[in-house]
Amino acid sequence: MSDNQVDPSGNTEAFRAFTRTTPDAEAPSKLPLVIGGVVAAVVLIAVIVWLAL
Repeated sequence: MSDNQVDPSGNTEAFRAFTRTTPDAEAPSKLPLVIGGVVAAVVLIAVIVWLAL
C-alpha cells in the first residue's frame, strides 16, 4: 500500500516548496466576538437586575 502524502523532509525540492508556502489568509478580527460578548453580558445583567426587583 503506497502513502499518498509526500514527506517534505524526504526530498529537498519538496521541502523547499513546503517552506515557501505562505499562510492562507489573515486571521479574522475577534472584535465582533468581543462586542457580542459584552452586549450579551450587559443584557444578562439587566435581566438579572430586573428580576431581582
